[in-house]
Amino acid sequence: MTAVADPYADAAARGLLARIGPLAKLAAPLPAMAVLVFARDLVTPLAFLAVAYLVIFVGARVSARVAALLLLGIPTGAAVIGLSLGLWVDSDLVDGTDPVLSVGAWSLYSGAVDVGLATGARLAAILALGLIAGLTTSGPDLVRATVQQLRVPYRIGYAALAAIRFVPRFGYELEVIRQAHRVRGAHGGRGPFAAVARWWGYLVPLLAGAIRHAERVALAMDARAFGAHPDRTERHLLPWRPRDTVFVLVFWAVSAALLTALFPWGL
Repeated sequence: MTAVADPYADAAARGLLARIGPLAKLAAPLPAMAVLVFARDLVTPLAFLAVAYLVIFVGARVSARVAALLLLGIPTGAAVIGLSLGLWVDSDLVDGTDPVLSVGAWSLYSGAVDVGLATGARLAAILALGLIAGLTTSGPDLVRATVQQLRVPYRIGYAALAAIRFVPRFGYELEVIRQAHRVRGAHGGRGPFAAVARWWGYLVPLLAGAIRHAERVALAMDARAFGAHPDRTERHLLPWRPRDTVFVLVFWAVSAALLTALFPWGL
């Protein structure tokens, strides 16, 4: 029989977004992200950035570190990228605007700054919209949703999930190898050549550990008859619920209203 465990049983402690299905959180901002690629003004991406932040801070319980990244890291990175891109804008396209900086024969025009900042804001808005799902969805839930709702073959979905879980395993084994080298005093000194030699010493045991782990995973999957049948029993169900439809429709409506009000003028 198919299990009926409720994956949203403890979601209330993680915020409202945790009770929304993974695919709904991906589908809701996707049209806005696609249209933002073609936006050329500054106001449209800033409006969607504000919407994304509102949804995240109201619907998810983020840590202080994540909040600092959202409020300081992303805007700072967007500003740096925007100002850097403004330096590469062809001056012939913006020489009708006022110069804000002149060094000899070279001038930085306000139009170039506007173009760069608009590009940085567009990247920040797309990133923030993607974080609506990224901050509140786990990898296993996303795989389960794609297998159950999009009918992705479970052989592909769960094989990809097993491969993704190799990454934290490699991090743990790398830390164990580093500690073993420190205990033996094989730190290798300082400097770039010592760092290369040190990492080369990590490579062989890390590769051996990866092969052993892959063999164990393969044996475990074979023992559970992975791939022997067209379907598998699911322990956790992630159905598409009415609240998922409401979330997607409301987000699409807000996106359409913002694009109708702002995007044509951005063109």
